[in-house]
Amino acid sequence: MSGSLMFLAVLAIVVMATFYAGIKVVPQGQKWTVERFGRYTRTLDPGLSLIVPFIDVIGKKLTVMESVLDVPSQSVISKDNVAVTADGVVFYRIDEVAKAAYQIDNLTTAIVNLTTTNLRSVLGSMQLDDMLSNREMINARLLEAVDEATAPWGVKITRIEIRDLSMSSELQEAMNLQMTAERKRRALVTEANGRKEAEVLKAEGEKQAAVLRAEGEKEAAVLNAEAREREAEAEARATEVVSKALQEGNQQAINYFLGQKYVAALQTIGSSSNSKLVLMPLEAGGVTGAIAGVAEMLKTAGK
Repeated sequence: MSGSLMFLAVLAIVVMATFYAGIKVVPQGQKWTVERFGRYTRTLDPGLSLIVPFIDVIGKKLTVMESVLDVPSQSVISKDNVAVTADGVVFYRIDEVAKAAYQIDNLTTAIVNLTTTNLRSVLGSMQLDDMLSNREMINARLLEAVDEATAPWGVKITRIEIRDLSMSSELQEAMNLQMTAERKRRALVTEANGRKEAEVLKAEGEKQAAVLRAEGEKEAAVLNAEAREREAEAEARATEVVSKALQEGNQQAINYFLGQKYVAALQTIGSSSNSKLVLMPLEAGGVTGAIAGVAEMLKTAGK
């Protein structure tokens, strides 16, 4: 009886162990491959899965989350024969677990070596100035090349970043001197262009001012000519009126002209800066008569 109980206990233990061996719990972010007699059969997704105990075994446990690899520093010779030390990082993700597990041995080492080779190829085809100013382009070229090469492995390269580009201290100092000289040259060119623009603007302003002065003088001359023309017309009309009055026997017209000339002569004498004393041997009656003649002439014209 005791032997039967022992057998049942052992059998229960074997059954439980077998059942437990067939249960697999895959963590989130991982996928496991299943092998039967050494051959790949299927992939287990995250969660609870069952396999055939003692026949199916877990082959590869791979992380399908995005991962990062460091690309070690290496010396690269540029197209213009300058030694540069470069390193970077690679971000990748496993999309096809079976290919990543069985198409390549040591996946991470293969990705690093592939990135290193392409890094040397890309940087070696560029001059130093292009390297330092076109990192985005370098990253894009590396990403395209490495992603295409790793596609048969079921791997997606999501990003490649150049982390550092450095050179010798002597070369760095020479570049600093070159950059300083270039900045000074640009400053001189900018200053010269500024002076040139200032001279051009000054000349343009003087030209516009001359044009405006000429236009003003032209307008003034036109106005003076019109004023003289109107004055001549007024004088002609006055002469015509006086001549008509004389023909009609009006003697006051003569007094009008005499009075006008007399007043003009007095204004000229009075405005002279050298005249200190003016002797006028004139008869007051003559002046009064001339003025009266002007008044009479105006009355006659008014009628």
